[in-house]
Formats: sequence, structure tokens, C-alpha cells
Amino acid sequence: MTVTTPAEDRPARAAKRRSRGPAPGRLRRRALPYLFLLPALILELLIHLIPILTGIAISFKQLTQFYIRDWGSAPWAGLGNYKVAVKFSEPIGQALLHSFWITCGFTVLTVGLSWLLGTAAAIMMQDNFRGRGLLRTFFLVPYALPVYAAVITWSFMFQRDNGLINHLLHQMHLTNGQSFWLIGSNSFPALVTVSVWRTWPFAFLCLTAGLQNIPGELYEAAALDGAGIWQQVRRITLPSLRPVNQVLVLVLFLWTFNDFNTPYVLFGKSAPPAADLISIHIYQSSFITWNFGSGSAMSVLMLLFLMLVTGVYLLATRRKDADV
Repeated sequence: MTVTTPAEDRPARAAKRRSRGPAPGRLRRRALPYLFLLPALILELLIHLIPILTGIAISFKQLTQFYIRDWGSAPWAGLGNYKVAVKFSEPIGQALLHSFWITCGFTVLTVGLSWLLGTAAAIMMQDNFRGRGLLRTFFLVPYALPVYAAVITWSFMFQRDNGLINHLLHQMHLTNGQSFWLIGSNSFPALVTVSVWRTWPFAFLCLTAGLQNIPGELYEAAALDGAGIWQQVRRITLPSLRPVNQVLVLVLFLWTFNDFNTPYVLFGKSAPPAADLISIHIYQSSFITWNFGSGSAMSVLMLLFLMLVTGVYLLATRRKDADV
């Protein structure tokens, strides 16, 4: 009779357990993270993926107010809606191109000014002084306010006859009369002002968090070597904040280019031509003229543009990091 030792019997027992499959407790432990992710995945599917796929499907149909009750009966348009949108020699294409350039200028100014103000404020708030916490809280108020409350307040301030903006400009003798800010060419600087006021606190918050990771010894050593404040910012602060700035600029770009709430609350359903952002333009094409097929095609084109810009930006930043 052959007697097996515990060491010799261990592989046989392991093989027997593998043949039976994993234990129920181990299965539960493996499945638990996926169960926690399941509600978020379901919400992501319902809130984002299904509407995106629905919008793409509508862009290939001639869906107008005549087929609003039965979307499936709308005639198939193929790429017709896209051809009309990008035919810049026609009125629809010209209007979309004009709105695109207005949105690009608005995005560049808003992102640039927000980043500049946020950087300056974050650097100034690094030094310890009395009232720093209160001042930081005050800086974050525009970001914490609900968008509708904040923008409606600005719309009252931009009123021609009794608005605060015209009153202050007149008191400082910067204007001779009452200016229109919500119509005409002045609507664009008014829109940029409101957007920067709402956006720059987010840049300030992100950059303040990034500055906490820079060792203070670097600034002390630079000061001993005779480096001034501008040299310290250029040689230490900005290079150290590069990872934060890469993400921050991309997020600000996507938020600003897609911004719908600010112009809608400020100007209403019909924005002036000088402030006709592409988000408002698509809304008008879809819900004012009731041409959902054309509006969906414009939305898909905007999505493709944002994906292209994001991909190019990520590749450029990765190559720059690799070179560094």
C-alpha cells in the first residue's frame, strides 16, 4: 500500500479544485466591482450613448414637423443633410460656416482669458496673507452659482436704459450714450465677458491644486540664485504645471465650444449674428425651423470636429512630453 504525503497530495487537491471551478465566494468578490459599475454604465448608456446614436440615425432622415409623430416614416435622406450643411455657397452652409468661425473666436478668447486669469490668481494666492481663505472663496463664487441665476443677473446688468454696465461706463466718461449690449456687434464682447466670468474660477481651482505639488525649496533655491518673480514663474511654475495645463486647456475648450446655456439665457432663442454660436445655431435649425434632420447632421459634424481636435491635441502633447 502506497502512502502519499501532504506535500505530494497538494497538487492533486489543487487540480481537483480547478476542475470544480472557482469557489462561490471568489466569484462574488470578482463580480462585486462590476456590480458597482453597473448603475453608472446604465446611466451612461441612457443619457449619452443612446441619444448620440439616435441623433446619428436622425441625421440620415428628412425629419421635419410633418413626421414628428412618426419618426420611422420620415423619408431616407442619406448624406443629403450633410451635403446641404457643408455646401458653403448656399445660405444654410454660409450661416453654419459663419457660426463656426464665431464659435472659434469665442472659444479662443474665453479659454485664453480664463487660463490667464486663473493662472495669475493661483500664483498670487500662494503666499500666506490675512484674508487669503476669504478671497479664495470669493473667487469661486461665479463657478458655484447656478448658470441661470448668474447669466440672468448679467442680462439685467447689460440692459441699455437701466443696466449697471452702461451706468458705470457713463460715470467713468468712457461712452457718450447708452449702448446696446444684447443686440448688434456689442453682443459678442458681452458674451465673452459673461463666459470668462463663469469659467476662470475653474481654471483657478485646478491650477491652485497643481501648485500645491511644487516643492517650496525650488523657489527658495531660485531666489538665492538671484531669480526674480517672473523668472521663477517661467522656469519653475509653468513647466511644473504643464500636466495640469494640458488637461485644463482641453476641458475648457470642450466646455466652451459646446456652451449652450450661456448664450441661450443671455440672448434667448435667437442670438444676434455677432454672437451666433454653433450650439444656438443647431438649436434654431432643429427646434425653430423644425428640421431635425439638418440639425442632427450639424451636430454630428460638430462632434466629428471636436473628436478630431481632441485627437490632434492629445498626439501633439504626447509628442511634446516624449521630446522633453
